[in-house]
Amino acid sequence: MTNSLDFSNNHYPNEWLTSVYSTNHSLFIPLPDNPICEAESLRTFFFPSAGALHFHQPSERRRILNRAADRLEASRLPGFEYVISYLYSKYRSNHSISSISQTGRILHSFLLFFNGLGRNNVEQISRKDVAQYVEQEQERGLKINSIRQHLHTVYGFVNYLVRNDILPADILLKKIRLRLLEILPKAIPAEDVDKILQAVTHTRDRALLLLLLHTGMRIGELLNLRLPDIVRSERKILLYVGEKNLHGRVVYYGNTAEKALHAWLFIRDPANEYLFYGYKGKSLSYAGARKMMKGVIFKAGLEHKGYCLHSLRHTYATNMLNAGLRLEVLQQLLGHLNIDMTLRYARISNLTQEESYFKAMALIEQGGRHEYDRVNPELQAVFEEKKFLSSHD
Repeated sequence: MTNSLDFSNNHYPNEWLTSVYSTNHSLFIPLPDNPICEAESLRTFFFPSAGALHFHQPSERRRILNRAADRLEASRLPGFEYVISYLYSKYRSNHSISSISQTGRILHSFLLFFNGLGRNNVEQISRKDVAQYVEQEQERGLKINSIRQHLHTVYGFVNYLVRNDILPADILLKKIRLRLLEILPKAIPAEDVDKILQAVTHTRDRALLLLLLHTGMRIGELLNLRLPDIVRSERKILLYVGEKNLHGRVVYYGNTAEKALHAWLFIRDPANEYLFYGYKGKSLSYAGARKMMKGVIFKAGLEHKGYCLHSLRHTYATNMLNAGLRLEVLQQLLGHLNIDMTLRYARISNLTQEESYFKAMALIEQGGRHEYDRVNPELQAVFEEKKFLSSHD
């Protein structure tokens, strides 16, 4: 099969920095007659502020990419060049740090397994090899979600090889699929929500938790918020790019969250770029927020119930639906592209179903038309605003 990828010279792409200039003159550094130079003098000369040399500091995403590529190259496993090329394609497509790091780690594991089968050419990869890799991961005791993620990553790499004529297209026919038992999201009952909020002592943490509870935002979306994203006069937040679906949307928050936010804005450092930040002004990471939530849950005596930050999003969805919010509006507020996902997040209580049924039946038995009930003007305004934002993307 024809190989459309050329690795004859170097599998790393050539990237020229704008700070590097081509010249015919050598860099001449006059040294004193005494061959023993003072170390301090040399350090001063080469320090970036002296202007003698320009130091380029790569981004964290680039450093993660280079680290993964170096590890793969050092392994000399069969097909490592293709994996490195695949990682660079993900880097150019602006994939996240975690995506690049996780892909490199999983594919390194897959190449190790493939090499253990006695294979030395990625053109020999077959559907059976992928199936055996999945079986190995199962025998290792990995959870089903982790195995599905590994399988998804391997198939992404296989698809890349197919697109570049390294593997035949029929390897993607009848893909291996793992059945995942549906685990219903866990919403937090009202009495436990009260206990959690009572256990919060830090002003920042109270504002963070209430905003999650009132907006249904993902924790990653909240941690990336900046002050200009919040329209306090209208109690709404503009999310320009969704964390998962790359679609912008608007979310809203109530009076309780507004009071908590006001208290936090009163004491926070106005010079900080992000709404929420951590120790010494550094950006608050997911790990930091998760640790905070874990501490609050422990203090509330609820550690045995399995609550987490994402439970607040499920709680928001369930509460809004049980309060009568239309499902299609809730779908847009949560940022779901598929309404089936919204149904998984939000579970209607039996009491709400009963009340909704008898209310609807009473209207039907009264006779007449009730077209006004079909469109709520306030919720229609939400749709119109969403439509307006979409037209200006």
